Amino acid sequence: MRNPFAMECGNFKVNYREDMAIYKNARVRTRVLLVIAFFFVYPLLVSDYYISLATMCAMASIGAIGLNILTGYTGLISIGVGAFLGVGGYSTALLTTKVGLSFWVSVPLAGLITAAVGAVFGIPSLRLKGLYLAMATLAAQVIISFLIVNWESLTNGTAGLIVQRPELFGFKFSSEISYYYLVLVVLIATAVFTMNLFRTRVGRAFIAIRDRDLAAEVMGINLFKYKIYAFAVSSFFIGITGALMAHYTRVIGPEHYDIHVSISYLAMILIGGLGSVIGSIFGAVFITLMPVVLREIINFLSPWIPALSNHYAGIRELVFGLMIILFLIYEPEGLYKIWRNIRDYFRLWPFSYSKK
Repeated sequence: MRNPFAMECGNFKVNYREDMAIYKNARVRTRVLLVIAFFFVYPLLVSDYYISLATMCAMASIGAIGLNILTGYTGLISIGVGAFLGVGGYSTALLTTKVGLSFWVSVPLAGLITAAVGAVFGIPSLRLKGLYLAMATLAAQVIISFLIVNWESLTNGTAGLIVQRPELFGFKFSSEISYYYLVLVVLIATAVFTMNLFRTRVGRAFIAIRDRDLAAEVMGINLFKYKIYAFAVSSFFIGITGALMAHYTRVIGPEHYDIHVSISYLAMILIGGLGSVIGSIFGAVFITLMPVVLREIINFLSPWIPALSNHYAGIRELVFGLMIILFLIYEPEGLYKIWRNIRDYFRLWPFSYSKK
């Protein structure tokens, strides 16, 4: 029993619920709620252009979290993200245009279909790991891209498909601000689910496989089952991302799901931080906004260096590769580690015994 007159020094947990809370400190919970509140107020303060950028960042964050479940938390490499985005996008397009289902039914179904496809392509993970597993997922990218282009009776080939924005009780999510709020809610749900996933038996099995799969198997973890689970859960969120993107852009085609998209999502989790939900969001925002910022810099310098605007594509690829190399060399744990260092520094500043 607590003494009401005692002076507490520290952050104590007196019951199981407090010990299992995601954010154990009231100050941290308040900060998180303020950040979420800011993002709900954000579209009221800016133009549609900046709302659209935020929407793209939010959708990319959902896919990056999905990929991080597989690669960052379970240690299984995948280069087939672009193809799985395509499965989600084409699934919702076909379910809405040809089957007649609503957005609210087709999007979860698109995620489940993508999860099933991801689980199938995850079967080789029992025997393969590292570079060999990466090549197996690259095969998924090639096979699915081939089917999208050549199965014209289903996918309409290179012409693509046209989808519509969702409706709810007569309200159509046609404006930038309405779709932004929709995606933001999905992102928050994805982040909360993922943070709780790794507090469960399944999530801890994923981490054990990542750390040492042989030791995990000796402990009684069924490697095949949990690796398939990892591929399925990861692909589900990637499929949700593909479905949301399809309804946002309203037009989908094979060019939206090529190998460059897969590389971009790998860069998101590498730059943001492997095995971190917040890092996935940081990396998604960084990679999504990098071409926009680079374009603004080139436009600013073009009066003095006119040739820069003619080489934007090449400069973009150069900067993209350079960023990956610099992070891998100087900060392998990504933007999340940088944020954590800054947070830890100011937590005890200006005292001399602060973390160095």
